[in-house]
Amino acid sequence: MGNFVSQSFFIPKPTLTEQTCPDQKDRVFIVTGGYAGVGQELSRILYSRNGTVYIAGRSAEKAEKAIASIKDAHPTSAGKIAFLKLDLADLATIKPAVESFTAQESRLDVLVNNAGVMFPPVGSLTAQSHDLQTGTNLLGPYTLYKSLAPLLAATAKSAPTASVRVAWAGSVGIEVLSPKPGGMILDANGAPVVGTKGVTNEVNYAQTKAGNYFFAKELARQEQAAGTGVVHVAFNPGNLRTELQRHFKGVGATLTDVLLLYPAVFGAYTELFSAVSPEITPEKSGSYIWPWGRVGGLRPDVEKSVKSEAEGGTGLSAKFLQWVEKETKAFVA
Repeated sequence: MGNFVSQSFFIPKPTLTEQTCPDQKDRVFIVTGGYAGVGQELSRILYSRNGTVYIAGRSAEKAEKAIASIKDAHPTSAGKIAFLKLDLADLATIKPAVESFTAQESRLDVLVNNAGVMFPPVGSLTAQSHDLQTGTNLLGPYTLYKSLAPLLAATAKSAPTASVRVAWAGSVGIEVLSPKPGGMILDANGAPVVGTKGVTNEVNYAQTKAGNYFFAKELARQEQAAGTGVVHVAFNPGNLRTELQRHFKGVGATLTDVLLLYPAVFGAYTELFSAVSPEITPEKSGSYIWPWGRVGGLRPDVEKSVKSEAEGGTGLSAKFLQWVEKETKAFVA
């Protein structure tokens, strides 16, 4: 409960905002879901600071509207902002998107896996027949990262230390809703369990967010071992008013909005910290970022999941990653 309170109430002021963000000229960003809510706010800030920003998502119409709004708000920006079409719920769309991106850009400094889905109708599936939350929040972002990993590593060779990053979207829901112990329940094949063993739609959402922390930890180890220089972090953007709550209805939703939710721009400050803060050094790769830009931690049982048995942990995150790699291998660009 202490972690929940620390991430939800009496949060210190953000250190990185529109006013304090360094110039991002000549740096290239991909922000999934960058045309709505937190993603749009982050894209706006990066563009206002002269960054090259690709808004990745399904809807060209929404992207064009967001891009026009961002450009109108910052007419003097020396940056670039463009749409990158992909659907995280359809792994087959990711390779063409990556090919389109690499045809236009020779570097990628930061991938922000901002997009996600929360509490869709029970039984919703991806194009590959995975549970929709598992596919959109985990398999899609992982496939995108894996397809861009060579370009990220190439960029890191000449970029400032620890400036090339991949940021993964967590949630305070990990603390209060994810399964105990461990944050995720896996079946015999390493796949997240959905719909049984108490894994409701809401619990499943939380375990997908724990999965993104697993990604940050496991991939940080892999990048460090390979010496690529690419840094990974996971982040809780904060409790925010965004389109993510579109399936959340009723009295509980109203009370949550009144008591807990902040404007979307604050979540963008958390993501901005994750993407560009110099506080994230190579030693902090694999960290979990609290609102509105603080290195924090998670429940002890979740932290145990990201350690090997030799380290006193359970090795749950490694087993999960093995399953993800098998499910996505055929779709990696």
